[in-house]
Amino acid sequence: MQMRRLGSDGPELSVVGFGAWEAGAGSEWGQAPPRDTIVEAIRTVLDTGIDWIDTAEVYGDGRSEETVALALEGHRDELLIATKLAPEPDGSGFRPEAVRRGCVHSLRRLRTQHVDLYQLHWPDDTGVPVEETWGAMADLVDEGLVRAIGVSNFDRELIERCEAVRHVDSLQQELSMLQLEDRELIAWCGEHGTGVLSYGPLAYGLLTGAVGPDTTFDDTDFRSGKDEWDYWEKLFAPGRLERSLAVVDAMRPIAERLGCTRAQLALAWNVHQPGVTSAIAGSRNPDHVRSNADAGDIALDVASLEDLEAALRLGPSFG
Repeated sequence: MQMRRLGSDGPELSVVGFGAWEAGAGSEWGQAPPRDTIVEAIRTVLDTGIDWIDTAEVYGDGRSEETVALALEGHRDELLIATKLAPEPDGSGFRPEAVRRGCVHSLRRLRTQHVDLYQLHWPDDTGVPVEETWGAMADLVDEGLVRAIGVSNFDRELIERCEAVRHVDSLQQELSMLQLEDRELIAWCGEHGTGVLSYGPLAYGLLTGAVGPDTTFDDTDFRSGKDEWDYWEKLFAPGRLERSLAVVDAMRPIAERLGCTRAQLALAWNVHQPGVTSAIAGSRNPDHVRSNADAGDIALDVASLEDLEAALRLGPSFG
């Protein structure tokens, strides 16, 4: 497994991380599986070369963090843990006193004395100045409760406002072969010492090749379009899905030539993008966890990257 430093001052991370979104009860990926199934998938990480897990306080109202703690019992020191704080009303809130309280609650659920990376989950719209929130995040580092601090779903302006207070160790942002909106921002972060953790690198299953034009999803799964989430609108909505699948079809001969699956190819492409430190891939299936980890060893040559760039132009980001 390749390793990279997170930004200029952060820890060394495997280029593929494990995402624990699905470990939250009532997962938006359909009916949540039994906790034992998720625990087994997380424990598989210990044997793969993946050395970090990403979770958040809002994933299942803390259930994801609790499940991560259960899975890592006796193995806490073998993996880095990243979690996230959300603004009100969904999370603890971004007022300075709420930042510390939210962190302490996450530490309790994770059964740990420190978090390796603590992140702001998305921008606050309640009027709390980001400088005050980021100052409170910096205090957590000084206090030893967290080792590094980052943001998620932030734009360049917000990152620069945080940077004026204290260095931003990381940005967690969506990036996949079907979702390219923040490519320039991600590259800019890499140039300015902020590591990037990409989420959604498999485009919610589309880039695995397991989804076709006739695939149906449970009503509890956001991919059914029931609630018309932004993710669904961009990738799964009529007209968009056809363009998404055109990219997946174009990936097939490239993956066959390289001797890997399309999911592995999508992950390898992701970690080859300028600015990306590591891609977050979650799964309920231990075999999929192992396969995702293997993508961290795939080196893409210039010809393969050029072929993939040509495939991207078929996708919804160019529609």
